[in-house]
Amino acid sequence: MTPETLQAAVDAAMAGRHAVRAFLPTAIPRETIAEILGIAARAPSGTNLQPWRVHVLTGATRQTLVDAVCAAYDAAEPGHQAEYNYYPAEFFEPYLARRRKIGWDLYGLLGIRKGDAERMKAQMRRNLEFFGAPVGLIFSIDRRMGQGGWLDYGMFLQNVMLAARARGLDTCPQVAWLDYHRIIADVLGFGPREQLVCGMSLGHADPAAIENSLQTERAGLAEFVVFHE
Repeated sequence: MTPETLQAAVDAAMAGRHAVRAFLPTAIPRETIAEILGIAARAPSGTNLQPWRVHVLTGATRQTLVDAVCAAYDAAEPGHQAEYNYYPAEFFEPYLARRRKIGWDLYGLLGIRKGDAERMKAQMRRNLEFFGAPVGLIFSIDRRMGQGGWLDYGMFLQNVMLAARARGLDTCPQVAWLDYHRIIADVLGFGPREQLVCGMSLGHADPAAIENSLQTERAGLAEFVVFHE
């Protein structure tokens, strides 16, 4: 493979990756999932700690988890909250505007009007169904790990998504599972030092789903790059 071909392939995988929120039920071979996770494990890792742990959910186990978490969500059970803050305690600019825009862009595509609490709740519930994807991935880490291990984990997650894209598959990384970490730990048999990082849907995007046409904007270089010469 020439440098130009390699560049084109890598760039295409990065540019083509986006959060898919509706999947076809088409099964994904176990061998393909293993390939994706195996190559993703080449992610950089300080002193080669490799802090990632992955629970691959298909079939009955996937459905058991979905049913348990959705039941808690539907009943609005009290006491469910994340173990760590993924988002800031209070949003501020320019991040608040970016968050609002993607939310209303998605709801606009789905025809969900501002104030339509029932439809917003139903759309949120789709997260807890892995958006219909046949494969759910639950990622965890040893809770004794420091910030460096979490940085390594981010690179691993990106590798998973790019490796999936290179194989014609799509993903959606999901924060929504964090509030239900106790249910997840019970269903999947987490050890006492195992902490939930996030979830991810994996499968073939549904081309007929309007929400999959959403393309998020990215800030220009001038907003986040400083060149020092």
